[in-house]
Amino acid sequence: MNELTDSVVRHAIELTLIPEIGTITQSRIRAKHPDMGSFFGLSDKAMEMLGIPPEARHAAHSRAFKAIAEEIYDWGPREGCAFIVRGQDGYPSLLEEIYDPPLVLYARGNLECLNLPGIAIVGTRRPTIYGQQIAEGVASDLAERGIAIISGLARGIDGSAHRGCLEANGNTIAILGCGIDVVYPREHKQLTNKILDKGLLLSEFPPGVSPSPQNFPIRNRIISGLAFGTLVIEAGEYSGSLITARLAMEQNREVYAIPGNITSPRSFGPNFLIKQGAKLVQSWRDVVEEFPSELRQKMLIQEDSRQSAKMGLKLLSDEESKILGVLKMDEAIQFDTILRGSGLTVSELSGMLLNLEMSGWLRQLPGNFYVKLTRQQHETEN
Repeated sequence: MNELTDSVVRHAIELTLIPEIGTITQSRIRAKHPDMGSFFGLSDKAMEMLGIPPEARHAAHSRAFKAIAEEIYDWGPREGCAFIVRGQDGYPSLLEEIYDPPLVLYARGNLECLNLPGIAIVGTRRPTIYGQQIAEGVASDLAERGIAIISGLARGIDGSAHRGCLEANGNTIAILGCGIDVVYPREHKQLTNKILDKGLLLSEFPPGVSPSPQNFPIRNRIISGLAFGTLVIEAGEYSGSLITARLAMEQNREVYAIPGNITSPRSFGPNFLIKQGAKLVQSWRDVVEEFPSELRQKMLIQEDSRQSAKMGLKLLSDEESKILGVLKMDEAIQFDTILRGSGLTVSELSGMLLNLEMSGWLRQLPGNFYVKLTRQQHETEN
């Protein structure tokens, strides 16, 4: 990092720490003072003309947050945290297009993820089994085709989308509503570590910031802003996912939705969005079809080549087909129920269930329950 860039980053961090100076005011300051250092030497009147309130002017003049900014700057390299600043190399071009892009992003992981075409996948924190399977399946299908999966690392659909992407050895980006050094929710510690291995963690909040409720709607604009479009999978009437979808519309990005059972409260969000003109999604192709034409054509040509070179799927036996006929994607079925419908012995059924799970047709859940996966269905259809 050269001396000029070093100075800009330090000043940008300091500016974001000053209370009462939000992203819009930060953009105004940056437009007038690209180096951001000269801002701190402005007169009280000049700061007032930029819309800086009195307390913030005093903090800027006294350099009240300079020491903290220096500590953060020194902390970054030690903890593997990069600083991505507007106007500097590496800042995402799509994010630059939104109304209120963050001045500074804290990043840990693989920065190359930001160079990939991305799709945001969001939804309820309390999904059905069906919603979890769909989120994992679609994320996996898109990831296999070189698309980064962007989400918020929350419980439920967010976590399922990240996992589905990682299971396909894809690249996923998690946008945090807390400091980059804070794991939230706590049960996602293992998932967070997996994302750091291949994906990317991003936050606009300084290190140490706790996951306060007001932070999550703020970070949603980054989730939608980094992506070509946002896919909603299961969301209630007042879900934060609908905020992300609204932000995507305002940012002139695509909005997609997976339709759901009209009797389920979790289906209100996606079904409402579809009525409002969101693209109904049944497979990964429905998402890619709305990409910019050049990128879409390139991806579909690659897919045709991929399918032509692909070996045929292992044919199922009559017994295996019968087992899959008993299983459902939206409901976990207990082993004894499958046994009664299969006509097999316990040992025969156990062996076939294991083979089907190893082949990616189903998944075993705690309590000896099983659900059918969507993955093979998508592959045979395409």
